[in-house]
Parts: sequence; C-alpha cells; structure tokens
Amino acid sequence: MALTKIREVPLTGADAGPYGITVGPDGALWLTLVHAGAVARLGADGDLRTWPVAADSRPLIVTPGPDGALWFTRSGDDRIGRITTDGEQSAVALPPGSGPCGIAAGPDGALWYAAMTADAIGRVTTDGEVTQFPLPVGGGFASMVAAGPDEAVWFTLNRANAVGRMGTDGAVALHPLPTEGAAPVGITAGADGALWFVEIGAGQLGRITLDGRIDEYPLPDRAARPHAIVADPAGGCWFTEWGGNRIGHVAPDGTIVTHDLPTPAAEPHGITVAPDGTVWAALETGALAHLTP
Repeated sequence: MALTKIREVPLTGADAGPYGITVGPDGALWLTLVHAGAVARLGADGDLRTWPVAADSRPLIVTPGPDGALWFTRSGDDRIGRITTDGEQSAVALPPGSGPCGIAAGPDGALWYAAMTADAIGRVTTDGEVTQFPLPVGGGFASMVAAGPDEAVWFTLNRANAVGRMGTDGAVALHPLPTEGAAPVGITAGADGALWFVEIGAGQLGRITLDGRIDEYPLPDRAARPHAIVADPAGGCWFTEWGGNRIGHVAPDGTIVTHDLPTPAAEPHGITVAPDGTVWAALETGALAHLTP
C-alpha cells in the first residue's frame, strides 16, 4: 500500500508539545506531551483525552507494555510512568540522574529503557523492580532502545557515535559507526531481521545486522536531522525528519522516498504505524500528521 497523502490533525497548542507516539493495546493512539507534562489518548472516533502526569516530568517515549498498559519515560523527574487504558497512573522511581529517554518492551517480559545521563541501560519489571546496567563508555548519551529478534536489546549512543547490543544478563557489545559525528537517535527492529536507526548528525539512515555489519544510506537532504524510526510490517521503515519537516520511508534495499509536511517547521518527532497500515507522526507544534494512500 503506497502512502502518499498527508493531513494534519490539530491536537494541542505548541505549549503542550506532542512528542512520543504509539498504538496502544486498545487500538487508540497514545502520545506524550513533553512540555505540558501529560499523556494523551486519541481514539479512532477522534475523541481526545489527556491525563496530567507532573509539571516537571517531561514525558518522552511511550510504549505498550507486556501487561496491557502503556509505559513511558519521565526524563524530568527520573521515573518510568505507567498508565492503563482507562487512565489509571502509577510510577517507578529510578536512580537519581538517570534521565530516561527511550523505552521498549524487552524479550524477557520487562521494560528496558535508555538512561541518557547515567551511562546505563535500565530494566524495570512490571511489578516495579529496577536494575541499571552500566555501559563501558562515559558521556555516551544512551538515547533509544529496541528489542531485537535475537533475545537482546539494541540501543543508540548519540554522543559515543555507536549502536550497542545488551543481553538480558547485561552483557554489552558496542559497534562504532563508520561516519564520524553521525549521532544516532531512533532505532527499530526491521521486518528483515536487522536493526534500522537514524543518524541525526549525518543526515543518514543506518542498518545493522545481528553480527554487527553496518550499512549507511544518505538522505536526499543531509541537513534533515532524522529523529525517530519505526518498522513497516510490509517491509522497510518509516522515519521523521525533524529538521527537514518531512516523513520518509526507506525500502529494504535502501531506496528512500520523502513526503513534505503541510505546515512549515512542524517539528516531527515520534512515529508509529497503525493497524490499518497508515502512519502517524507527532508534531511538537501541536498536531498529528496522518499519512494515508
């Protein structure tokens, strides 16, 4: 299914800041409002509900958990938040200074997160037990995580210019990127058995196989500052260009197609694929972008 049309769905003011987005177990869109310190749900009927978290919480990334709830990182107050599909909230406190960013359900029934400012990857069980595994690099700025097809968690090190793999026992392997200053951010497990990631500093996409082979694909606009990436179940991946104001798609062979957003400087961040195969992206300026056939 070729997706070529984009419409924008007004959601909040820019002061709320839609940032992360995912599809919940209820089929609705769930997103974080980073500036407002809140979580929101957009139903298929267009009904929008918002739940305050905390004024200083800065929620970033949200993901479905193995327990039927949504889990999200609170980068401002060192917590992992949990919200049920009917809006009941709780939180797990992390070690001070963790600065959690990316989060994903792991292969072991727990949630795994990137502790940006603690040089660690963390694990939190659904009953709130926290373990942080130190990384063998200082100031690496662990950013995003994804569960790989190999019973491990993969992550990006934005300032260390590397992609890492962590086993569920905490064992780490780091893979330096070929391009200096690539500054990887988003990462996802592709339908092809490899991990795909974006290089915000180099204007490229990257692909890493489970044995560590890396290929890089330059974007048509090298100043586009790609930010988030999500696997397309039909093959390839969708990604956002924060600096280029676009949504893009990369095919398994590396072919790249991009689509301009209707509103200038919309600041696209998180991106997800809905059950119907259409694509939604969170625009920090206060809307969602919906890409359809």
